[in-house]
Amino acid sequence: MAEQKLKNKTAFIAGGTSGINLAIAKKMGKEGANLVLLGRDPEKAQRACDEVVKEGGQAIPIAADVRDSDAITEAMATATKHFDKPIDIVISGAAGNFLCNAAKLSANGFKAVVDIDLIGTFNVFRAAFDVRNTENASFISITAPQAESPYYNQAHACAAKAGVNMLTKCLALEW
Repeated sequence: MAEQKLKNKTAFIAGGTSGINLAIAKKMGKEGANLVLLGRDPEKAQRACDEVVKEGGQAIPIAADVRDSDAITEAMATATKHFDKPIDIVISGAAGNFLCNAAKLSANGFKAVVDIDLIGTFNVFRAAFDVRNTENASFISITAPQAESPYYNQAHACAAKAGVNMLTKCLALEW
């Protein structure tokens, strides 16, 4: 059996129930990490955990919305209590997006994407700060090319992802 590089590490993955974040979770599970998969839909979170466990990982599902800072703080407390240790790796990858020309984009649609991507990243990282492994924690933002380059019909996602990039740089400087 190959060495498990993440054995005894706990990873909290916001948006870990699908896409790239679930793929990351599966790989981390194979490397021995204890995983917390957070998503809004409890059934989807459970299915994602089942997939990770099927491939040899250990995971717990938590249903919460990254836009709700109190729910994220509670999720972090649940994670540390369940695994009886601080969080070693925090991945903020929850995202919202849809195609829409800015001339037709509602303020509410713009806000929804910014709230999920940018505010959600802040909520996840801020809550994790208090329960992190203070000696060696990693905070990872999942972003997109829209953070650096303009995309047609993506003003909301471009603004949100650019904000995530700058937030991550500021938190790296401060923390």
